[in-house]
Amino acid sequence: MPDFDEEAPADNRAIRTLLEAVDREYGAVLSLKFPYFPHSHDRIPRPGSEEMAKELTRVDEVLPEVVDEVDVLVIGNEPFIECPEADRTNGAINDFYETVAAHVIDYRARNFPNGCKTVLYMGSLNHLDEPDEWINSGTDRWMEYVRDTPEIEGTDIHPHVDKPDGAQAYLDYIVPELGDKKFLVTEFSLVHLWKDHLSDKIPAAYAEKYGVPADTEVWQVIRNALKKPFPKQRWYDLLRESPWFESNKHYLSEQMAKFRATGKLAVATCGIGQDAAMSGDDFDAQSTPWLLNSIYASATVRPEPNGAAAPNYAWLEDFKRAQNG
Repeated sequence: MPDFDEEAPADNRAIRTLLEAVDREYGAVLSLKFPYFPHSHDRIPRPGSEEMAKELTRVDEVLPEVVDEVDVLVIGNEPFIECPEADRTNGAINDFYETVAAHVIDYRARNFPNGCKTVLYMGSLNHLDEPDEWINSGTDRWMEYVRDTPEIEGTDIHPHVDKPDGAQAYLDYIVPELGDKKFLVTEFSLVHLWKDHLSDKIPAAYAEKYGVPADTEVWQVIRNALKKPFPKQRWYDLLRESPWFESNKHYLSEQMAKFRATGKLAVATCGIGQDAAMSGDDFDAQSTPWLLNSIYASATVRPEPNGAAAPNYAWLEDFKRAQNG
């Protein structure tokens, strides 16, 4: 949202790209991101304050561009991460997002009295697999608001976890609280499991095949691929020979089945390409390897002969199957 202090929403690359997809008859989900922490370290605005009025002005600039265009508007991105810790349990985070939601609800009702294509969700909850730290009075009030507000269809979740059954904790928390509402999963992955293995020694078979020192660590090979993209087979061999990856290569299908089995899944999405934020020169053993989640290996693998990005290992066929239910 702070981007709109510098540019009009109609000129924003993310919004333009999404609306172009809508024109091509794709479904579209747009999340409104209010990054109060760690990006700015500001306390979250309180209703009635000058800072709150400024935020609602930004919202008013966006809504005419996207309401009745996108299918789903998510109010928030990762609110409990993107606000100071002190504001997560004192009511401030709930007051803020409920105020924004009421503003959006009022806009939609006034401008589309006969019905609107765009439905509203609250988003999104993180780290529910760490309940001692991340499930609290703020998340409980969040779910109560979702359940009891007729104009809100449900909540979004972002289960990035460190074990194959890690996302179950999210479902165990939200599903009983949803009532007749549904949930989105606009991000999900095993990225924290991948991170746990970045300092592993590379597979012996990979080291022998490509003449790489046996004590090389996984993160070093990934960094080399980012600096000079690999032939597709070499990237595939790295992941295929890594048991922590190979044994989870159907995670996308397996997790989609669990989401759908609740009967409450509305939409799930996953990342398509390895974008610039994933592929900086500073990739090291402490980096979060988002790039292993992407459907296409656009940064670590050389383009296909026709110039297209090569598929990342393992995900593409499961991604296609998921779209057929």
